[in-house]
Amino acid sequence: MAYTNSPLVSYTKLSPNHSGQRTHGIDRITPHCVVGQCTVQTLGDIFAPTSRQASCNYGIGKDGKVGMYVEEKNRSWCTSSNANDQRAVTIECASDTTEPYAFKDVVYQTLIKLCVDICKRNGKTKLLWLGDKEKTLNYSPKSDEMVITVHRWFANKSCPGNWLYVRLGDLAAKVTAQLGSSAPAPAAPSTGKNLYRVRKSWSDAKSQKGAFSVLENAKKCADANPGHSVFDANGTNVYPQKTSAPAVSSGVPFLVQVSITDLNIRKGPGTNYARTQYIPAGVYTIMEVKSGKGSTAGWGRLKSGAGWISLDYARRI
Repeated sequence: MAYTNSPLVSYTKLSPNHSGQRTHGIDRITPHCVVGQCTVQTLGDIFAPTSRQASCNYGIGKDGKVGMYVEEKNRSWCTSSNANDQRAVTIECASDTTEPYAFKDVVYQTLIKLCVDICKRNGKTKLLWLGDKEKTLNYSPKSDEMVITVHRWFANKSCPGNWLYVRLGDLAAKVTAQLGSSAPAPAAPSTGKNLYRVRKSWSDAKSQKGAFSVLENAKKCADANPGHSVFDANGTNVYPQKTSAPAVSSGVPFLVQVSITDLNIRKGPGTNYARTQYIPAGVYTIMEVKSGKGSTAGWGRLKSGAGWISLDYARRI
């Protein structure tokens, strides 16, 4: 097909960080949170160096302006998933720097307009939010359907942040309505508030200790009630992050295969340690294993001494 770019773009700074022509037609939109109230010019500077090894198709600045960094015909490097980026238009949106990574209203309204434009130019009359990773990734969109995916499904990240995550049903409905189609029902009913519920599990409503509009208050409640967790409006566990404690350094050294191209190397075993660089795809020797924040399978210390990687994204061989 002949790809086009959005006429909403007011600033262009093309990044060298992309894979060239897509290998799959566009049938997904993946919105992200920048974790910074930045401008489209700042985003262009962020994605300009090759050392960054990251990019997006579009960005929305804090003032609602739209920037383009990778043309729609090309695959950006944005969601830690080659398969997703090959078929998704990726959009970085200016946001607050702390949970729930809220957007300014002008940014959210521009996101709606940009999604409408993307759908129209790609022959889509509906934008769908299915609200579930497995359901979405196993769904084959009809020729007139566009599907929303999120970064947190492919990496240990909270992106696009809980502020936007609970609004994705609303985003899909508003875009679909502007496209002239019947809006699909949101994945979870809106309560008028972004409530965080404290329960033993999402399905066990009877165990609920409370519902809070402020995440920090929900966290305090969960801490005071052992065995309870915080769930957002879509039933996603947002606190504490469920981890399985791996046996520390058992069976080491061993080899792992890293297949993704943007796995972080960190200075210590956890996402609370600084990132030093991306590790190239390949086979590596793990000398030590520790549990830590942001990984369910644990963190592996590289034999090279470069640092630690999440074993969630490495296959033991």
